Order: sequence, then structure tokens, then C-alpha cells
Amino acid sequence: MPKASSSRAGRYVVFFLIALLLVVADQLIKFWIRENLAVGQSLWSWGIFEIARVPPNTGAAFGLFPDHTFALTMVSVVGIAFIIAYAFLIYRRYPSLDNSLSRVALGLILGGTIGNLIERLLYLFGRLGGVTDFIHIGWWPPFNLADSAVVVGVILFIYSLFPPAQKRDVSAW
Repeated sequence: MPKASSSRAGRYVVFFLIALLLVVADQLIKFWIRENLAVGQSLWSWGIFEIARVPPNTGAAFGLFPDHTFALTMVSVVGIAFIIAYAFLIYRRYPSLDNSLSRVALGLILGGTIGNLIERLLYLFGRLGGVTDFIHIGWWPPFNLADSAVVVGVILFIYSLFPPAQKRDVSAW
């Protein structure tokens, strides 16, 4: 019995550690970009890939839904609550959905959502002009580390639901 609770605690450690590390990295990078680059200034450019500070994003990832910060903040809060509920409740009811890849994926989604939520809240309280985006690839709208983590997390989570991914699961996570 102690092994089961230890194993369950390990699941949560991986999930929350990934989310925490992502939030910290995201906020530190965004802070550095805001403090060291003027809007429009580029830090690094190579071909179609550029690290540059762009005007603050008042919408969702990739510039979707501009000027809907309050609604996006509420969606983020609900999303965070759902992810945490999923991690603590749904995994128990559906053990086939509990694998290391899904825990990593949900950690990425949670961390990315919290990272952008922090800036949305600061925007609502007048502390920032919006979410800081700084990665620009060709014609694609600018984005940030949190946006990337959410997208990669969703892709990994969907993949983790397929039986081949579940068979390759590393149980040591």
C-alpha cells in the first residue's frame, strides 16, 4: 500500500514540477524581453526566425481574439481548474489515461496557461499592456514560450491517448 501512495505522489511531482519550471522560465524570459528590448527591437534574427519584442498581445495565443482579455482570463482560470481536477480525479477513474506522456503534456499545458494568465491579470490591473510575445517565425503571428508549451502539450496529450503511446509508456516517471 505505501508503494501505491508513493507512486501517486510521484505522478503529481512530475506534473507540477514541469508546470512550475515552465512558469518560472516563461516569466523570467518575458521579464528580460520587456526590460531589455524596446517594442520593435530584435535580439536575434536568422532567416525567417527572429527573437524580437512586439507590441503586447491583448488576445489569445498567436493574436487570436484581440482585446478579449477578461474573457480569456476566465477561460484560463476554468482551464487550470479542469486540468488540476483531471490530474487528481479523472486519472483515478480511468487508469488507462494515466501515463507519463500525459502527465508531461498536462504539465506543459498547465504551466503555459498559468504563464499567460499571470500577464493577463497584470494587464487587467493596469500593470502591463498585454501578454509579451517575442518569437517570430516568418508569416506566423508572434508567440511566446507559454503559447508553445500549450500547443506542444495539447499535441502530446492527444498522442498519449492512443494505444501505441500507452504501450511505450515509461513507468519510472
